Amino acid sequence: MALTTVKENEIVELMMKESGCMLEGHFELSSGVHTEIYFQCAKLLQYPKNAEYAGSKLADLISIDVDTILSPAVGGIIIGYVVARSLNLKSLFVERKEGNLSLRRGFNLKPGEKVFIIEDVITTAKSALETAAIAKSFGAEVKGFGCILDRSNGSTGLDIKSLYQVSPVIYQPDDCPLCKAGIPIEKPGSKAKVLHN
Repeated sequence: MALTTVKENEIVELMMKESGCMLEGHFELSSGVHTEIYFQCAKLLQYPKNAEYAGSKLADLISIDVDTILSPAVGGIIIGYVVARSLNLKSLFVERKEGNLSLRRGFNLKPGEKVFIIEDVITTAKSALETAAIAKSFGAEVKGFGCILDRSNGSTGLDIKSLYQVSPVIYQPDDCPLCKAGIPIEKPGSKAKVLHN
């Protein structure tokens, strides 16, 4: 996990609280796991000053030679762009088409191009790893992973550069106490919301 100063951690936490990006309830994440806490970083990034601060601080954590910032849509687009701008690099994003991430809109990566994957939140790293696989399919070299909020608790095996780390409890769908208690579930984020018991 990334090393951040207490001051930076406190500032990021304050921005999260002020923007209302932390939600409590019963949520299904894009990876399929369930949790009681969800971070909607789009609410944090709706304020340009927050995006600029988070992007510049995240850029400071990238100390290796990189050509391109690559992010999964939708959550990673803004923070990926701001990080790329801070480093004066190209910013690309992958997006889902029929359920699969792909590089579209005429974007291209060259063999040997050094890519850094930036997301808003990493929990299981499923989207980050899918994004990395796409970069590698073009012959690009994935140099690392970064995000605003790392909630993986070290479970991914990746060296994730992040501004803030939390360890909320996650549940597999077939062993979720929130489901067993009949608490309605919400699937927030960029995909359609679904409510059910």
